[in-house]
Amino acid sequence: MKNKLVQYRKEYGYSQDKLAGKLGVSRQTVISIEKGKYYPSLPLAFEIAKTFDTRIENIFIYEEKGEK
Repeated sequence: MKNKLVQYRKEYGYSQDKLAGKLGVSRQTVISIEKGKYYPSLPLAFEIAKTFDTRIENIFIYEEKGEK
């Protein structure tokens, strides 16, 4: 799954620390999500979308196996 978290975070002027604080997670969690190494839980994904006033599917892009 790809995501546009970095794009949204920068658009809103948030550092990784600031976003982590707003979401109640660690900076490392934000970094891992941005790099695609960690997929957030559904409640966290909703909270991320709410923070950026958008829908989950605008931030997280599901790819079928084999797609790039």
